[in-house]
Amino acid sequence: MVTQTKLRTNSETGPGSGGQPQPRLFTIDEYYAMAEAGILTEDDRVELIDGVIVKMAPIGSTHIGSVNSSTRALTTTVGTRAIVQVQSPVRLDDATEPQPDLALLRERADFYGSGIAGPEDVLLVIEVSDSSVDYDRNEKLPRYARAGIPEVWLAILPERVIEAHTEPAGGRYTQMRTFRSGDTISPGCFPDIAMSVDDILPV
Repeated sequence: MVTQTKLRTNSETGPGSGGQPQPRLFTIDEYYAMAEAGILTEDDRVELIDGVIVKMAPIGSTHIGSVNSSTRALTTTVGTRAIVQVQSPVRLDDATEPQPDLALLRERADFYGSGIAGPEDVLLVIEVSDSSVDYDRNEKLPRYARAGIPEVWLAILPERVIEAHTEPAGGRYTQMRTFRSGDTISPGCFPDIAMSVDDILPV
């Protein structure tokens, strides 16, 4: 059964300075310079969030299975109408570059080989959440909304549900629908496509 919830929009408050030590924040250019210098390597599973280098949680077999199954479902149903990007960066601004598990991108002839996708290129983000549920929901989701990403699916493995977050406004998604096993789900960009929740959250 699909349920729909209207979310409340609350103002966000940041930490005050008050003479307290402040973290050293990095720009995208500095982030990539560290990779070029070998400070960060391909083995480091990190992403840049508001200038902070965040270590990502290890990927377990259930997570891998869900990403692989979702990738097949998306590529099979979407075909050549969009590009399915797997665990690669999306540049939201000069200090934030998360690596969502999957992103559905607008078609581009070079397949984004000449430049990383930005918010205007992203049709849908899918985050597969296991131990990272709180981080994905409380940290990454508001940043996707703030960047204007139109739709984000949180595939929550422990509960075997998908939360579809849409209609970003004021740095938050104002609509959320919950899909469970047996339901079908369609991306807002391609409403004619129906995917099974069980294809995204395989048993």
